[in-house]
Amino acid sequence: MASNTQAPAALDVIAVLHALADPVRLDIVRQLRESDTAIACGRFDTRVAKSTLSHHFKTLREAGIIATHRDGGQALNTLRTAELEASFPGLLGAIFRQAQP
Repeated sequence: MASNTQAPAALDVIAVLHALADPVRLDIVRQLRESDTAIACGRFDTRVAKSTLSHHFKTLREAGIIATHRDGGQALNTLRTAELEASFPGLLGAIFRQAQP
């Protein structure tokens, strides 16, 4: 595996909340949260164009919510659950409880 994409040294609550305010990004995070393994960029269940999806991944990475690493020709994404919980305990759980229909 190649090196990970750099995450910010410290998570910023404003950047995290901004990133999670978009429904597409929130759904990406939900899918990662429900997965036991990393998910390749092309394997997400979403209806946005590839270029738009790339922008959403970049926003999530820059906010420190996800980490992306390359494995062969695939970019695999994982949720940075431990880092998010350490910085903002209970935040993801609270957001997803409120986002439920």
